[in-house]
Amino acid sequence: MTDAPALPTVWRPRTTRIVAYTTAGVIMLGLIALAVVVPEQYKLFDRVLMIAFGALVAWILHMLARCRVAADESGVTVVNAFTTRRLEWAQILDVTMNVGDPWPTLDLADGTSIGAMGVNGAEKALAARQLAEFQALLHARGEAPDPV
Repeated sequence: MTDAPALPTVWRPRTTRIVAYTTAGVIMLGLIALAVVVPEQYKLFDRVLMIAFGALVAWILHMLARCRVAADESGVTVVNAFTTRRLEWAQILDVTMNVGDPWPTLDLADGTSIGAMGVNGAEKALAARQLAEFQALLHARGEAPDPV
């Protein structure tokens, strides 16, 4: 049999999440402090806009940090920054990540491909392990087995 990990399995980047949420917190705290200490010439509306801008930046950073790839018995859910796509195992032909790629690419049966931002190429050792686990699951559950 294969060395495929147990299902369900979720892969997500560590460093991206830490950096994104830390940055979001610092930006929010900084803009809240700025809104409190700016001179009186800045009205309430200006102060609220400062905080709203910080919230917008924090939301964008959250969207980047939420990226993940989740595999279960019936297929794979790819959650990228602004899109989520559910795929059955038979829809995925291959998953590849070349040296220097930011994340793996899933080649699909319909001729298209999508990136899987939940595996971050910058985290080399972790990404290699996650990619190997994903490939093992794909070979174990995919429609077409590897040629011998």
